[in-house]
This record gives sequence, C-alpha cells and structure tokens, in this order.
Amino acid sequence: MEQTYLSLNNGLKMPQYGVGVYQVAPKDTKQNVLEALKLGYRHIDTAHAYQNEREVGQAVKESGLKREDIFITSKLWPSDYADSSAIDKMLARLDTDYIDLLLLHQQFGDYMTAYQNMEKAVAEGKVRSIGLSNFESERLEEVLEAATIKPAALQVECHPYYQQDELKKRIAPYGTIIESWYPLGHGDNALLNEPLFLNLADKYGKTPAQIILRWHIQAGNAVFPRSLHHLDENIAIFDFSLTDEEMNQIKHLDKGTRYFTMTLEEQERAMGSWKPAD
Repeated sequence: MEQTYLSLNNGLKMPQYGVGVYQVAPKDTKQNVLEALKLGYRHIDTAHAYQNEREVGQAVKESGLKREDIFITSKLWPSDYADSSAIDKMLARLDTDYIDLLLLHQQFGDYMTAYQNMEKAVAEGKVRSIGLSNFESERLEEVLEAATIKPAALQVECHPYYQQDELKKRIAPYGTIIESWYPLGHGDNALLNEPLFLNLADKYGKTPAQIILRWHIQAGNAVFPRSLHHLDENIAIFDFSLTDEEMNQIKHLDKGTRYFTMTLEEQERAMGSWKPAD
C-alpha cells in the first residue's frame, strides 16, 4: 500500500488515510488498532469521548513501530475545555509524550479557553498540531479570527452526498484541511448502491465503498473509516485512480444531504452536560 500524505498548515505531514475507533468498545480497540497497523494504517483517530484512548495507546506501544511513524489524533470533549490539566490527562491515557493532532470535539462550552490551552500545549511540545471538529456555525469564524495558531484540520460530516464545498471555501485562506466523518454516508444503501458507484466498482474490480473512499483521497479529504471486519478491504484503495471525468461525475452527486441533522441548540442540550470518565 502506498500511503498518501497531506501537508498541514504548519508543515507537518499527516497520513491522509487511517482508522477511526468511534463506537469501538474498549475491549475490542487494542486488537482493532494492532490489526490496522499491521495492514499499513498509520493514522488513528480517537477521542476522550470514545473512552478507548488507553487501548489505542497500548496498541501503539505493542505494535513494534516507532512512535514517530504513527499519527495519533484525539479530541477534547466540552467538559475538558476549562480544565487546564485535560491535555496532560489525555497524554497519560494515551501513554505518549505528544499528540500529533488535537481537536476540540464540539462547538459549545468554553471553546475559546480550550483553544488557547491547545496553543499553549503546542508551545510546550505536548501537541504537534491543533484543529476543530464539528465547528460549522459562525463559531468557526470566531475561532479562526482569534487563533494565533490557525486550525490545521476541521473534522466534519463529509461524503459524496454532502461534499462540503462551501465549508472548504471558508477555511481555505487558513490552509485548514477537511477530515471526514460518515465518509460512507452512515452506511446509507442509497449512497452505496448509487449507479455511478456500482459502475465504477465493476470497472475497477472494487466495491462501491472502496470507490467512495478513493474519491475522498483524490478530493483531498483526510478519512478514517471505522471497521472491525473490513480493515483489509478498506485500505485496498491505493492501486487505482479515478479519472478527472469520474471525479467530476461524483461531484454532481452532491445533494446537500446530511445524515446528522441535530441543530446546534439540540446538540448542546443533549450533550452539553455529559462528562466522559478519565
């Protein structure tokens, strides 16, 4: 497998393709990550809220790979935002000296203080790059304008039915890249059985999911699908390329369709008081 890399706005090279451990039970996480690392994955996306950072750290330690060859992304939950020790606690859970990319997980809570704490952690060498997750309201510009270190990445819902072109324009001046969650449209059969993807899958001897993941790579998105059973299949996307015409055909599939539809107010009400365990 020939891993591709994205250059972040601080010059750091980030593996574009990785594995996510959202909703992977802690008891399954270590083995899942170890298997991914054996297959050539080099980017792991976790979060305090996922409650499996310790198992990610254990897998990294037991993989036999050098720490500098593995890119770890994690995210601070809003209950961490005002806690000046939250990043040190995360480093302890991951059992690592530094985090490659640290994101603010949600656009509510004391996010401005949290962003300043992340900037401080960069200066102290605890974090190599910082960014945001789920910031799509005007709060995105609030952070972008105030930030001394501009966000390296913004992690949001992104897939062929919701390609985030407008959001990409908003963050382009800052060199911020898009990282995709729900990269396969939350497993929507309508998306996976889109005639274009079925035709391309037949042409290239791939699955529709592999075609979509390849589209993400060529569209410049960072992507890390969660998988307990398709790790080897998901990563088999570096032995072919979609043509410019095919990429353009996929561009026309954008329907502005989101799968996560809670408003910011609903999210804040539903998640604002939750505190993940340390």
